[in-house]
Amino acid sequence: MYQILSIKGTINFLRHAVPISMISLVLVLGSLTSLATKGINWGLDFTGGTVVELEFSSPINLEQLRTNLASVETDGAVVQNFGSSRDVLVRLPVKEGVATDIQVAQVMDAATTLDPQVIQKRVEVVGPQIGKELAEQGGLAVLVALICILIYVSFRFEWRLAVGSVVALAHDVIITLGVFSLFQLDFDLTVLAGVLTVVGYSLNDTIVVFDRIRENFLKMRKSTPEEIVNTSITQTMSRTIITTGTTLVVVVALFLKGGTMIHGFATALLMGIFVGTFSSIYVASFLAIKLGINREHMMPVEIEKEGADQDALMP
Repeated sequence: MYQILSIKGTINFLRHAVPISMISLVLVLGSLTSLATKGINWGLDFTGGTVVELEFSSPINLEQLRTNLASVETDGAVVQNFGSSRDVLVRLPVKEGVATDIQVAQVMDAATTLDPQVIQKRVEVVGPQIGKELAEQGGLAVLVALICILIYVSFRFEWRLAVGSVVALAHDVIITLGVFSLFQLDFDLTVLAGVLTVVGYSLNDTIVVFDRIRENFLKMRKSTPEEIVNTSITQTMSRTIITTGTTLVVVVALFLKGGTMIHGFATALLMGIFVGTFSSIYVASFLAIKLGINREHMMPVEIEKEGADQDALMP
């Protein structure tokens, strides 16, 4: 009979750790390859450009508006609904030698052809230099977050657990970015916020597991590190299922009904939740075991009291 449970009902998660870790390694290498060859499809927040928000008197055909915008000045424009079927957002990339006013005028001409009562609600311009700075600062924000997490977990736990948690976080971020690179999804500031949210979500799940591992190392003195990790993951699994399930309900609702403005944010969260859940088990915990974590590393440091040596000499 195929045994799933070990002694006392503990699920042997680590039995499949090696093949799943190999799959994770392949996903990471594939993501890095895609990032190196295809790069990231930076949105206008990073590349610079012009955003024009229009309000029509009635719902319009977006395909017809895109056809009307097929000119040299507005080539590459992204047209999408914004909030309702009457509100439209037009994103225009930077064109060498083409002024922003000319691009906006072209958009208004194309929109007026479909609806003479169209209203131009706002125009926002992001310069290429500002977009480049945003991209650099966004990458720096993710890097600083990982370094701060490494320092925090090192103080709270033990360096082997800290390394496991940071590698798991880097694993989650790389795979999420790899998906955006592979499918060339727009990467804007909302997606960056989603990536940073994934870092926090994944870390929270890892910290819960590590807390239980530390407690069980002190309680289960005759058990092996593998048994302790399996027991700890089993004990926290109900919490993980409830937390992941309730979060997925909200994120799926945002993905399906949230609109195009937060579609990238919801996509990043969906990827992060799935990847982050198993990375807490098969990356962070498994790597800590491979680094040689044991009970002695979890023992609190004994502080010798002042005068203890003199007390020992007294009759």
